[in-house]
Amino acid sequence: MTVTGEVPDTYVRERSKDGRRDLRYPEAPAPLAVPVYDNHCHLEIADGEIGLSLDEQLDRAVSAGIAGVVQASGDIESSRWAVAAAEAHPRVLAAVAIHPNDAPVYAAAGRLDEALAAIDELAAHPRARAIGETGLDYFRTPEAAETGTAERRAQHASFEAHIALAKKHGIALQIHDRDAHRDVLDALARVGAPERTVFHCFSGDAEMAREAAEGGYWLSFAGNLTFKNAQNLRDALAVTPRERILVETDAPFLTPVPHRGRPNAPYLVPVTVRFMAAELGVEVDDLCARLAANTLDVYGAF
Repeated sequence: MTVTGEVPDTYVRERSKDGRRDLRYPEAPAPLAVPVYDNHCHLEIADGEIGLSLDEQLDRAVSAGIAGVVQASGDIESSRWAVAAAEAHPRVLAAVAIHPNDAPVYAAAGRLDEALAAIDELAAHPRARAIGETGLDYFRTPEAAETGTAERRAQHASFEAHIALAKKHGIALQIHDRDAHRDVLDALARVGAPERTVFHCFSGDAEMAREAAEGGYWLSFAGNLTFKNAQNLRDALAVTPRERILVETDAPFLTPVPHRGRPNAPYLVPVTVRFMAAELGVEVDDLCARLAANTLDVYGAF
């Protein structure tokens, strides 16, 4: 398919500034000598004192040694934005999907099938290289509440439909998993995972990391790996095979230490990569080469 027109000059939405004390973008880190890719970001969301345009985001990323980004989505509007961005910019690939927290909203309005049909159409674009982010999120769906039960059914139906779309189009699957580790793994085993499946912003522990790697999945680590209370993520990183590791920002969220709480952006990937290298006891350049190769294995050439 062809997406007509240029990338929208307005953002899909703006991140809330309520209660946030420092809205300045952090200073740029030293650039990486070996370029890597930001495997998952949301550049359609305005953040900070000033919302950086897509061109500004990409220019900063290139200056930091980031060769490209995968622009993730969560609804029809952001999915269309992602494909338009990828069509206009050679350093952007698109991931399209209905987020698990949005699936119940579409379902309640009787529009989930319509939304999935729109994602199916967008996924046919040659610059759409993943279905994502999709999955299960139990943080906002209490099991005991009647509405929560309905919402979980919608999430499961949407997740399985997205898995089918990834397999139909032969592209990767980017999973959002929040407080739903066992059910996500069981769903993948039950219906059959796509050939290339990524746990975006991996949030499990070492045991889950081993199971995911044994299933042939990739684990993508974000800035929360650097948080003081994230020992489970560092344990998971330590046991993940090098060929299954990816890096991301989830920008504008999950800004790595020492900039936690400030706006995040792809140009901050080097902070997380250097932290990962120190945790693994490897040279930064060697890790970068591995991360870049893994990204291309999952998404293909930019």
